[in-house]
Formats: sequence, C-alpha cells, structure tokens
Amino acid sequence: MATPLQLPMASSIHSTTSTRTRSRVFNKTLCSAAKIPIPPINPKDPFLSKLASVAAKSPEAFLNRPSNSESPPYLDLFDSPKLMATPAQVERSVSYNEHRPRRPPPDLPSLLLHGRIVYIGMPLVPAVTELVIAELMYLQWMDPKEPIYLYINSTGTTRDDGETVGMETEGFAIYDAMMQLKNEIHTVAVGAAIGHACLLLASGTKGKRFMMPHAKAMIQQPRVPSSGLMPASDVLIRAKEVITNRDTLVELLAKHTGNSKETVAQVMRRPYYMDSTKAKQFGVIDKILWRGQEQIMADVAAPEEWDKNAGVKVMNGM
Repeated sequence: MATPLQLPMASSIHSTTSTRTRSRVFNKTLCSAAKIPIPPINPKDPFLSKLASVAAKSPEAFLNRPSNSESPPYLDLFDSPKLMATPAQVERSVSYNEHRPRRPPPDLPSLLLHGRIVYIGMPLVPAVTELVIAELMYLQWMDPKEPIYLYINSTGTTRDDGETVGMETEGFAIYDAMMQLKNEIHTVAVGAAIGHACLLLASGTKGKRFMMPHAKAMIQQPRVPSSGLMPASDVLIRAKEVITNRDTLVELLAKHTGNSKETVAQVMRRPYYMDSTKAKQFGVIDKILWRGQEQIMADVAAPEEWDKNAGVKVMNGM
C-alpha cells in the first residue's frame, strides 16, 4: 500500500519542478527578447553630453554621495569633471537601500532619475510630456518626502525659430502634474526656458527656483498652428482656443511671479526675454546659481577703503 502511494507523489513533484524550470527559461527568454523603449534624447544637448563624459570617466563618482538638499545635484559638471561634494542623496528608504545597486544605471535618463532629476532638454512634444509626467509620478512613488529636481533647457511648445511643434496642452499637462505632487520641486534653468518652459520654471517651490548665470527665460503669447486650407469657421475656432490658452498662461504666470495679470499681459504682447538678473526681478526665479559669487562679493572692499588705498581724501561736506 505504501509504495503505490509514494510513486505518484514523486512523479507529481518531478512534473511540477520541470514545469517551473521551463517557465523560468521561457520568462527569461521573453524578457531578453523584449525591447525597452528609449526615451527621446537630444544628442546635441550640452548638459547630457557633459554628464555622459563624466559617467564614462568616473562612474564611481555617482555612488554614495553625501546629502545636502540646498544644492541641486550634478551642477558641478559645468565647473569641473568632478561632481558636487554635497548633492542630494536619493532613495533613502531602508527597504530600497538594502538592495541598492552598486553600479550606476546604464543610460543617461536612468542616471538622472537615480539622482531624482527630471530633465527637459527638448521642446514639449507628446513623447517628452509622457516621459516627464511618468518620471514625476515614479519619483513621488519612490519617496513622497524627498525633493524632485526639474532641470529645464527647452523652447516650450515651439522651436527656436518660432514654429509650433506641440499643443499648448503639453505644457499645461506637466504643470498640472507638478501641482498634484506631494514633493517639493526645485526647478533649475540650465539653458533656455521659453514659453511654457518658463511657466514650469516659475511654478517650482517658492525659494527653490534657480537659474544658471547665462541661461535665458522668455515669455510670449501662444501661436496659432498652421491652418492650411481650413475653412474660415475652423480658423476662427482655433483662434479662440489660442486666446483662451493665452489668458490661462497669463493667469498662471501672474500667480507664480507675483505680478498682476495686466503687467504679465503687457510684457507678453511681444516676446519678452529675461537674463538671470531680470528673471529674478520679474519673479520667475528666486536665486541665481553663480558658484562662488557670494565669496567674491564678500571680498570686495568698501568704497572708503578703496579711496584710502588710492590716496583720495574726502573733504567734509563733499
């Protein structure tokens, strides 16, 4: 009686083991055959090119970085081939750190995401919007308390020559996603922030909106897409939609810059370019990331000391 009962059990165990083995082999083959889609990257972007060269020369520099949330990460790429001494430490949850990879991610978008950076380096076309919103949601899911760094070098929904390449809703979609997040969002302009990209720059957390010294910001009215051979009624419908988008853009810029709607609408009548200083005065940013500027200004002698060293005597009453 015992022997016939044991044989089917052993056969069943052997069959189950073989099935699991075949399942693992099939899943492994399927995963290796699947192609992971590559997000859009601008190959001529100077920020990504610099980041790629640093990652190739010293990948260990991206690991075990100390923490300082006051300094956006990776900005020292513009000063030296070494990374910042105090960038923000990412993915601090204990459950993740136990299994944290010991090597940097293999591609640049993953490397930036590893540093909690969402980088917009192209115009706001649907593919870029999809990737940016997905990364924002992923970083909030990873840690809803740590800040997210939004680096911007984009011409918005137009190209640099003014031709429309995306609908205005692309910029509004990213803006709405930013407003729904629980994390602080530190915005950094590292090149150009034009149109809707300027709105994204201004909509960061107050006090955490930065700009590189030679970056440019520009606000302008939305443009009517090419109408082609459309009937006059359709052209009128499109024009009304553009006016609605313009009013929405004026309202949001006024909200985040602290200016009145009338002031924003007045300067937006024509393209309004701003360097870092003018952008700070207009309320688009809070701080210019000029490394070492504070120490330089602190070392400047007072006017009285300059006069004394130059041998200039100041007469009373003059």
